[in-house]
Amino acid sequence: MEAQPPVLQVQGLTLAFGGVKALNGVGFSVAPGTITTVIGPNGAGKTSLFNTISGFYRPSEGVVRFHGKDISRMRAPERARLGLARSFQNIALFRGMSVLDNIKLGRHCHLKTNVLQSLMYFGAARREEMALRTEVEERIIDFLEIDHIRNAPVSALPYGLQKRVEMARALAMQPAVLMLDEPVAGMNREETEDMARFILDVREEWGVTVLMVEHDMGLVMDLSDHVVVLNFGQVIADGTPEQVQASPAVVQAYLGASDVADLRLRLRGSAAKAA
Repeated sequence: MEAQPPVLQVQGLTLAFGGVKALNGVGFSVAPGTITTVIGPNGAGKTSLFNTISGFYRPSEGVVRFHGKDISRMRAPERARLGLARSFQNIALFRGMSVLDNIKLGRHCHLKTNVLQSLMYFGAARREEMALRTEVEERIIDFLEIDHIRNAPVSALPYGLQKRVEMARALAMQPAVLMLDEPVAGMNREETEDMARFILDVREEWGVTVLMVEHDMGLVMDLSDHVVVLNFGQVIADGTPEQVQASPAVVQAYLGASDVADLRLRLRGSAAKAA
């Protein structure tokens, strides 16, 4: 069977802050229907990479292609409308608003009615609002099992549920690629297992391609089809979880040694402790 073209391509991305290069010639591809994870030590450039792909930073060199189209100069809202949605490492929800209203904001980039129609709430604006509410309530809220908190203010929710609401808002954007920045950071074991299930189901049931940054190596190795390893702003390994675990460059970056067995123990350590 002929391989499908990548849904997302990063080619030669370079990003500098002053004299420091946060990214230096980064390149990799994301195949449709896969889970690709970017890993690396602290300060490796992972969040800078996410911010560049999603349009918050503009690279000094390189190209980002989405479905073959160069989007390198597009603003973040334009990329969102094309189907590139993301969550954030630090939760970026409107804390004084309800869960439902936060999720509905995710569709804002796709709304077609104008300001006057929205203010008057008639005709096309009303139909658009009702269609959005139906999808959010009957599909997204049900899928993420947050019906019991739909009307709660975000500020009243525990951290794990806030992360779930942020994922719901990203799904409301109707993404082709869902970018998750450390989706299980700060979660306990039960919350992590729930989020892992949702990520797999988004790929399997919704057909959404997932690109994520994550530090939980047990989760990374269990969920990922493809792993990209960054260190000092450069790609040092790119392949399957098994290939990455066996890479001496990855061992050196994480442990400062060349003992592959030690790295494998470390990568699987969290899963072993939980068992």
